[in-house]
Amino acid sequence: MKPFLKKAALFLPVVLFLGLLLYGLKTHNRPIEGREAPGFSLQLFSGEAFKLKEQRGMIVVVNFWASWCLPCREEAPTLEAFWRAYRNKGVVLVGVNIWDTEGSARAFIREFGSTYPNGPDRKGTIAIEYRVTGVPETFFIDREGKIAH
Repeated sequence: MKPFLKKAALFLPVVLFLGLLLYGLKTHNRPIEGREAPGFSLQLFSGEAFKLKEQRGMIVVVNFWASWCLPCREEAPTLEAFWRAYRNKGVVLVGVNIWDTEGSARAFIREFGSTYPNGPDRKGTIAIEYRVTGVPETFFIDREGKIAH
């Protein structure tokens, strides 16, 4: 076998493997806009339960956050102002705390005076369903329950 063919025979499987890996990463992280929003129930820090299916007919904003996240700290006042401006206009905002401790999350909520519903995603199942790759990440769900953005 010629040296060129030997190198090609060794190189081809590596190229195919990398191509399949990139394809998998790209299709797994596809935007989920236009699809039905994954349903979830969240035990809120207030002790109440939040159920996405009970919000049908409302615009729902789901914000994934963590207390240690600097951009989350920057957007916290804006989210609270948004909640106060739109909560009586058919809009629901819910915070989903991920990758955090309960004490730190509660301190964050107190620090920023957050009054909108917030709860921990202790097992990370909601974050996985929404394909969250980092914080903060926010999803807009339309009145029919589909992810709009």
